[in-house]
Amino acid sequence: MKSQESHQSALVDFLFQLADDELMVGHRNSEWLGVAPDIEEDVAFSSIAQDEIGHATFYYNLLEELHVAPSDALAFERDTRSRRNARLVEAENGDWAATITRHYFYDLFEQVRLSAILHSSYEPLALGASKIIREERYHRLHMETWFKRLAYGGEESRGKLLTAVDAIWGSLDDLFSLGEYAVTLVEAGIISKNAEQLRDEWISLLKPTFDEIGFCLPHIPMMSDGGRVGEHTLPLTNLLDTMSEVYRLQPGAKW
Repeated sequence: MKSQESHQSALVDFLFQLADDELMVGHRNSEWLGVAPDIEEDVAFSSIAQDEIGHATFYYNLLEELHVAPSDALAFERDTRSRRNARLVEAENGDWAATITRHYFYDLFEQVRLSAILHSSYEPLALGASKIIREERYHRLHMETWFKRLAYGGEESRGKLLTAVDAIWGSLDDLFSLGEYAVTLVEAGIISKNAEQLRDEWISLLKPTFDEIGFCLPHIPMMSDGGRVGEHTLPLTNLLDTMSEVYRLQPGAKW
């Protein structure tokens, strides 16, 4: 019985990680509407934002099916401390190079994490991952194209890209963490790889791009739990205030 309760707690915590990551990165993408470099990117980022928020909705719905709480309440009513997203996705967008770098790094991570839950012992999660990973592939290709474009775009754009890589690299420490129930998640077969394996596979996917454009990989990212255990930054507080402003006018209303 205690083992079943532990597995349930681990599953719920992990679903919050998945949902909160997608919701925050989707919201940050939506902030580019009307201010992206060109109209094509306005459309592209709006579409990607919708995809990410749709993925978050899928995970919140799984939590609702597990009788945690209604999905809208899980998305909009929880405070900063209860969020389980990585700090990478809550950070402000910065300039275009920073946005592309952050999203490219995150999309590579999503490829690795989704691949590790394709055969999850929690069947609804495995089925969802098999669909989501196909959409995420196009996100990754879009960001990879822009990442290389900035690297080859001249001294100014390459310099901004290098600055973004250096700044964002230091924010990767909790991205690979599986949080409080890391051991249980792997033992229960909810995910097939631990944090170190996720990180190492992520590096193996990133390195060929860095080699191609002549960038040197910085040090291997340090590991911490950070956002996966509710330790967040001020930008998340501000993001949640903005994102839930309309919802708070009439909590529980059906939109």
